[in-house]
Amino acid sequence: MVMITVVGEGQAAKDAEFVYVGPLAECRECKVRNICFHLEPGKRYRITKARDAKHDCKVHEKGVRVVEIEQVPFEMGLPAKVAIEGSTVTVHIPRCRRPDCPHYRLCMPLGMNGDCKIRVVEAGETLECANGEERKRAKVL
Repeated sequence: MVMITVVGEGQAAKDAEFVYVGPLAECRECKVRNICFHLEPGKRYRITKARDAKHDCKVHEKGVRVVEIEQVPFEMGLPAKVAIEGSTVTVHIPRCRRPDCPHYRLCMPLGMNGDCKIRVVEAGETLECANGEERKRAKVL
């Protein structure tokens, strides 16, 4: 099944990737908002094809273009006990207070907060957590 959404005209390039961070207040009245609002906040998407259809937009100066997308895996730091290949789990994204940690961005992925449902595609190495938690690098969807 083909997934579609809209992106700013300048971002509508094949193989471009983006992280959906959630709906903007300015989008509430948009006539095409439903094709954006169905995406999952914090998940990464790749544009597989830009379509010809364009729409005016309050956020993007040059308007938006309809694109076909696919969800792509990304790396994140997970609690070791849930980093099991093939598992689908709900994880709580912690409020880490250690931005100096080399794994901060892995454990606090852009756009993800609170409880997030993920599927572990690949479990990787153990991460040395500055807070003393047992965590692993994992590719997730």
